[in-house]
Amino acid sequence: MNVRQKPERTRLSAEDWEDAALNLIAEQGVGALAVEALARQLGVTKGSFYWHFRTREALLQAALERWEQYGEREIIGQIEALPDPRERLPELFRRVAHELHPHRVYAALLKALDHPLVVPVMARVSQRRTEFLHTAYTEVGMESAAALNRARLTYAAYVGFLQLNFTLGLPRLTHEEFDTYVEHMIATLIPS
Repeated sequence: MNVRQKPERTRLSAEDWEDAALNLIAEQGVGALAVEALARQLGVTKGSFYWHFRTREALLQAALERWEQYGEREIIGQIEALPDPRERLPELFRRVAHELHPHRVYAALLKALDHPLVVPVMARVSQRRTEFLHTAYTEVGMESAAALNRARLTYAAYVGFLQLNFTLGLPRLTHEEFDTYVEHMIATLIPS
């Protein structure tokens, strides 16, 4: 008997689902995260989802942790590795400025601060980033209290820019205007 074999499907990993969830959150917000829509988008059945996650909330939690870890590992970790403290802040500003997808996720999460899974992640991320900035400003010679205030100002400028850009659609900057803005931020917020 000749049994016809079905074509082998690529098995999705939990990370594939998490990445797809983050993409959907970046595009449409936390409220749009739905298992069925993601399964359709990925070209698989919902059974594939349940192989890795019990609920939508479990996927959301895993996706948020993945996003949080990316910021720690890929951005802060690499900047901390720079040996010269005076290079860290300008490099951070330039690097973060061009990380579009994480910005879109962050902006979407800012809109979802009423969600119980989003709040603790955003609190940890904000705390860690403010601490990193405080340390960076201290390492370039600022007194601790002034460095903490500058860290708060820097982080508030970042969040405010995301709100203006992704939530309100303002300001519409060309690439050149944006790069000029980033250099202005560096000149304004980093002591010489």
